[in-house]
Amino acid sequence: MWQKMCNLAQFFGRGHSFLSYGIMEKLMHYVWKHRLWGSNSLSTNDGVPIRVIDTGLPNTDSGPDFFNAKVEIGGKLWVGNVEIHVRASDWKRHGHDHDKAYDNVILHVVEKDDAPVYRTGGERIPQMVMRCSPQFHERYDHLVNSLSEIPCTPQISQVPSLVITEWIEALAFERLHGKVSRLRKLLEAYNGSWEDVCYVTLSRNLGFGINNDALERLARLTPLRLLHKHSDSLLQVEALLFGQAGLLAADKAIDDPYFAQLQREYDFLARKFSLSPIEAESWKMFRIRPQNFPYKRIALLAQFITGGFRLMAQILDANGNEKALRELFSAKLSGYWANHFSFGEPSATSSQALSNRSIDIILINTVAPLYYAYGELTDNYEMTDCAIGLLEQLKPEKNSIVERFAFAGIPCDDALTSQALIQLKREYCDAKKCIYCKIGHRLLSQAAVERE
Repeated sequence: MWQKMCNLAQFFGRGHSFLSYGIMEKLMHYVWKHRLWGSNSLSTNDGVPIRVIDTGLPNTDSGPDFFNAKVEIGGKLWVGNVEIHVRASDWKRHGHDHDKAYDNVILHVVEKDDAPVYRTGGERIPQMVMRCSPQFHERYDHLVNSLSEIPCTPQISQVPSLVITEWIEALAFERLHGKVSRLRKLLEAYNGSWEDVCYVTLSRNLGFGINNDALERLARLTPLRLLHKHSDSLLQVEALLFGQAGLLAADKAIDDPYFAQLQREYDFLARKFSLSPIEAESWKMFRIRPQNFPYKRIALLAQFITGGFRLMAQILDANGNEKALRELFSAKLSGYWANHFSFGEPSATSSQALSNRSIDIILINTVAPLYYAYGELTDNYEMTDCAIGLLEQLKPEKNSIVERFAFAGIPCDDALTSQALIQLKREYCDAKKCIYCKIGHRLLSQAAVERE
């Protein structure tokens, strides 16, 4: 296997460069951006001293790789752009010698110097060789190609705790801002109605990861303005929600008086408002516990709507008080749903709609993001503080992600941290974005460039 890697490396002209051509260039960008070259004494390929004052701004569009860099070459200050290639001959291969967009390049950084480069007017561009260390390549290859869920587990202990703490804090805010972005789009779609945003968000999160998409579709298909017209009748609200969910289909032969009553009610309302339900197949019920069936979740949603849905106002009134917020979601189901998990199948009486752990999840995924979004979009920073304070008070989620990071040496004591770890796993570990992760960056920078 190692011999095969060495043979591949000959393509790049160096024994350690067995990574793909595109990855090699991306790593060179990384080394340049973070100033991870191995020596303070840099020079052009013809020996002229170089001092990098500013590496410039990374360009994610067409054109040179870094804009507005400041580089002192032979004692003279140059301000302009920097282009990076694995091979110097890539300059001509990519047509830069005939592209005026590259005339303001002040330095060409390469891994292999195999050709001089020129601007469109014929002026030669200074060129510098920057080689990455074999250890850097090997560690990067290990991280991104590892089959482990968290590839850096064996090395995390090498990273200072302060670096990890600061990164966890940044990830928590990154996750919150991602949720704010989603809520902002909902707010635009519902013309600034926070109650509608709250209704759709709560509906989605009542799916608890299993039926999230189906419950959100149900909420979008059954808007509050329609439900409010019938909010004085729990029967009609349930008929609308269960009917729109496709769970009252006329071809269902269920010998249950309440089911038949809801069917008749929905049939009347569907014809009156020209309603069309989602597919019953949208709901996941296979291999899940009866208490996680969607029926009780929809019944709880109906209870929130009956009498008028004003949950967002109630959340704001609670002002981050955990006890008050828990009371909002500690609803008890009475009547039919107190002793049924689904239609036509009686069960032991269980009026509690949500367990304490389920309420925790609602507070984490619904209430905290709503506080943060409301605070940011209305410049009410008391509400953003409520979001952070709530997450710091709540216990962390119990899932495999939190367990894996605890095993790797990153403990989790609150929901703010567990949210950060979920963000780290999904957006960095799973996406193999180790060079953008502060932990990965620390590990890679330890052996980033070749020492002379």
